[in-house]
Amino acid sequence: MVTIRVIHDEGADRDVPLPSYETAGAAGADVRANLPDRGCLMLQPGQRKLVPTGLRIEIPAGYEVQIRPRSGLALKHGITLPNTPGTIDSDYRGPLGVILMNAGQKPFEVHHGERIAQMVVAPVLQARFEVVDSLAGTERGDGGFGSTGRG
Repeated sequence: MVTIRVIHDEGADRDVPLPSYETAGAAGADVRANLPDRGCLMLQPGQRKLVPTGLRIEIPAGYEVQIRPRSGLALKHGITLPNTPGTIDSDYRGPLGVILMNAGQKPFEVHHGERIAQMVVAPVLQARFEVVDSLAGTERGDGGFGSTGRG
């Protein structure tokens, strides 16, 4: 098990729960809004906003944290993350914010303490990039979008 060290931002509501796994088999820990005024934030259709969590995290070297949408908010309200999955690198120590977007057709209120996204901890492999004269061939070749069938 990996440990993610957490501190609260100055002025954050420390009563808002830390990220947590809601079931024993959950891959993502739910992350909550920690709004400065302890109120709510309105997202109009098509609008996106950075929602604070009130947290800063320390991710061990060799890992990243991915921020992903919550499926229930996406299906029921059209609330998603435009940069999904958002990546937090192990050397970042700034405030943890979640970019929420309302892709739905109605305004949506984000309430203080509400679960807004999920956090997945994942190992990182870094590659070495090398310029070569040619690439190995494959059956697919350079077939692009839709080249293997419908969709």
